[in-house]
Amino acid sequence: MKKYKCLLCGYVYDPAVGDPDNGVAPETAFEGLPDGWVCPDCGAGVDEFEAIED
Repeated sequence: MKKYKCLLCGYVYDPAVGDPDNGVAPETAFEGLPDGWVCPDCGAGVDEFEAIED
C-alpha cells in the first residue's frame, strides 16, 4: 500500500502501521480512513496529503 505525506508538516501516514493513537488500525488504507480523520501532527485534513513512493 502507498504511503501518504502531509503537505503542511511532512507527517507520513503508513497504512502498515495505521494511526493507533487515533483509533486507526494497522493495514487501514488511506482511502479507508474514517470521516473526520486529520493529521495527528498538525490537524490537516486528508485533502492536504499526497501519495509518495515507498
